[in-house]
Amino acid sequence: MTIATQTRRTFLKTSLGAAAAVGFPTIVPSSVFGQDAPSNRINIGAIGVGRISRVHDMPGVWKYTSGMRNNRIIAVCDLYAPRVEQGKQLLNGVYTKQIGKDYNGTIGYADYRELLSNKDIDAVIISTPDHQHARLAVAAVRAKKDVYLQKPASLTISEGRFMSDHVTASDRILQIGSQQRSWKQFHRACELVRNGRIGDIKHVEIGLPGDPSGGNPEKMPIPAGFNYDAWLGSTPDVYYTVDRVMPLQGFDRPGWLRMEQFGAGMITGWGAHHVDTAHWGMNTEHTGPVEVWGTAEFPTHGLWDVHGPFKTDSIYANGITMSISGDYPNGIKWVGTKGWIFVTRDEQASPTATAADKANVDPLVASDPKILTSIIGPNEIHLYTSDDQHGNWLDCIRSRKQPTAPAELGHRACSTCLVNHIAMKTKRKLHWDPVKERFNNDEEANSMLSRPQREPYVLA
Repeated sequence: MTIATQTRRTFLKTSLGAAAAVGFPTIVPSSVFGQDAPSNRINIGAIGVGRISRVHDMPGVWKYTSGMRNNRIIAVCDLYAPRVEQGKQLLNGVYTKQIGKDYNGTIGYADYRELLSNKDIDAVIISTPDHQHARLAVAAVRAKKDVYLQKPASLTISEGRFMSDHVTASDRILQIGSQQRSWKQFHRACELVRNGRIGDIKHVEIGLPGDPSGGNPEKMPIPAGFNYDAWLGSTPDVYYTVDRVMPLQGFDRPGWLRMEQFGAGMITGWGAHHVDTAHWGMNTEHTGPVEVWGTAEFPTHGLWDVHGPFKTDSIYANGITMSISGDYPNGIKWVGTKGWIFVTRDEQASPTATAADKANVDPLVASDPKILTSIIGPNEIHLYTSDDQHGNWLDCIRSRKQPTAPAELGHRACSTCLVNHIAMKTKRKLHWDPVKERFNNDEEANSMLSRPQREPYVLA
């Protein structure tokens, strides 16, 4: 597949033809016509250049500047003007070091629609707050861009279904940022579970923390250069205060992560990762639970209102039960008839912890160490293998094969988390139909599958 647009192909052809016409030699370095040629480069735009973009998403792609994953982030977009400039400076500095000479080519946008209209951009990374994910993903695939989408897939289940259906019907590649699928210990754990090394799965435990209360509710003036109305998007028009949005200086964890207006809290924030991994091992990636119930503590003071300590329980159609709570170690534990397997990240800590709070842990353990050294035979189940989530996305842009975490899998993990969240809110057992994606005989719960959307930011 040729990634280059007609504009770039025409430029290269015209330039070489002109050189020949005036007598200049047309011998150019072989790299110009090789896989590292500008005409073969995947040009990327970054939408949202805050914390997660700077520390994870942009570095995840800019490390590939040669070979089949050759790409360049040529544009950034953010609703806060200083972050546009900071994003440009960051990328220009990175590419100056990589190229070995001064680079100042990053384009800045204040409106994602202008970025999407740039025909030289092949793909986009969407690293915005959760409430913008589904709408921007749909806009991007409609603009014929391939997409790397931060998790969770959507703010509501109805938005997630809309997004997944539109991506599936398109010819675009969308990768959800469920990077645990590309970490060796999670892949190994799921493959062992899927191949029966712990017998039949009976129960799954997911350790997941809650968020603290707090946040200053004082009304503040909207900062200069910040398109706050567009930042609120489809959600209600409420007054500005910095703890509702993000720090104006630096890139610490933003307050919006603790606001139900923009997300559900940790149940989707980290839950989208852990539930996706649990589903991978359970072989339930395209479905969800059929019964869910739970309780949670919600703040009674301060600005932030997402859940704190909680516990939810669910049952799947195959009889497997799942419990999610901060009372369990952070990670995923499958319990079977012949033993158990537990997997976590290499450093275990709350997402709110500082680096000093993190401690190295054994990321993969089992009831019997022999389980972990078991050989998966050639005729057994071999799961999709990816060595890097962003790299896999770049590979699939070229091959047009499905990535390790396509839209539907991201939606199913997110919808399961949101069903658990609705159970926390209603405080009663809910009967969920994962095919119809509705609750049985519970209109109050069904009313939480979507939210009113504010014009002109409606997903349609």
